Amino acid sequence: MSVDIGGRKPGGRPTREQAAAIDARILDGARAVFCRKGVANSGLEEIAAELGVSKHTLYRRYPNKAALLEAVVGRDVVRFREALLSAAAGEGRALDALRRAAFHYVEIGSSRDYAAFYLSVSAEAAVSPVLRERLASWSRDALEPLVGLVSTAQAAGELRPGDPASVCGILIDLLEGVNNRLRLGEDAAADAPSLLRLFEERWTVFTTAFGNG
Repeated sequence: MSVDIGGRKPGGRPTREQAAAIDARILDGARAVFCRKGVANSGLEEIAAELGVSKHTLYRRYPNKAALLEAVVGRDVVRFREALLSAAAGEGRALDALRRAAFHYVEIGSSRDYAAFYLSVSAEAAVSPVLRERLASWSRDALEPLVGLVSTAQAAGELRPGDPASVCGILIDLLEGVNNRLRLGEDAAADAPSLLRLFEERWTVFTTAFGNG
């Protein structure tokens, strides 16, 4: 039987903390269902049943599956951007900040839990123009910090001039090569020395092509 969650008194409204906990649980559960069954094969009622929440609790927050998916990915994008900016922070040249953020991109992207969800969404986007458009928008938002770091390094004279988004796109292509190797590896977790070695090889290619001295 589905129940409302949050631990509030009968008939009462949840506190802000309880509401946030409910939202987090819903998004975590929805993400897991989308990852396991795919977006197209998942429904709000199924997600509610799996979480053990009432349909009212779910529909009150997300009127349809598209809104729920948007919330799931939106939370991931915010966390991803914050993680890249946090990794970039520190002393050194602008190019050093870009390198730190790029390496953290690989650390996040090579995680099989992270990859499983986005590879599933990407596979469906190949046959869904609507989802493909949303995926492109989410990717632009997620990569905005890296584009900004490229622009800063160019302004500092540490990278050659050029469209920052295009330069960032080439860097991402190189980094995704690392991620793909690690995701398809036999070990359940990425080996840190291997990750660093693969990253350094591609970072060298990038700085050789776009470095400015």
